[in-house]
Amino acid sequence: MSFLPLRETISPTRIKFCGMTRIEDVQRAVELGVDAIGFVFVPRSRRCVDVDRARRLRAIVPAATSVVALVMNQTHEDIATIVERVRPDVLQFHGNEDDAFCAAFGVPFLKALAMGGVHANAVPERLARYPSAAGFVFDGHAPGAMGGSGERCDWNALAGSHIERPWLLAGGLNAGNVSEAIRIAHPWGVDVASGIESAPGIKDHAAMRAFVTAVRAADSPLSPTPLPQGERGYRSRR
Repeated sequence: MSFLPLRETISPTRIKFCGMTRIEDVQRAVELGVDAIGFVFVPRSRRCVDVDRARRLRAIVPAATSVVALVMNQTHEDIATIVERVRPDVLQFHGNEDDAFCAAFGVPFLKALAMGGVHANAVPERLARYPSAAGFVFDGHAPGAMGGSGERCDWNALAGSHIERPWLLAGGLNAGNVSEAIRIAHPWGVDVASGIESAPGIKDHAAMRAFVTAVRAADSPLSPTPLPQGERGYRSRR
């Protein structure tokens, strides 16, 4: 997999397409060379897929593309079933889960932090609560709300956060603004759902392509540093 742990990829900025529900959308994402595909398992989400559908979608994802399972305040049993049957490469927690709970499944995890109404000065303390996290997702929605809302983070506030671990910018991104977001915030990766959809869970293939093209254009002045053969650690873009 090319997402976590980190390996050399085409572009310095990693791309995650989240909320995938259809085979044709997963196939198109793979063709476009995205680094990760996210499946949402939160029942109240309009992009929720059950384990059986996720297994069918997962089966067509090649090894070079990471599969991320998004969960929120679900039971240990429910998440263990997802891990066993879907075999995600990464778990992404969006709720009130603590570090010990997130780390209990033996799968690298991302912790999503809701940034709506949260001052940037609070970021270091929030990150410190998750020493086991492989990385973070900064989303624009308010605490307790679902991701995929299209609400934007304060990109300028995150630009000065000096975050040492990999982190993804999410919330309100689309082909028209992702280049600016990358230029301002310098995220390790970008995470998009509603910005590439015609309806919740239904991806627009033209929008998917436009998003990837915009990210590659934003990265074009940058030269990715090749990773030594066999390196398994993380490298920040900063």
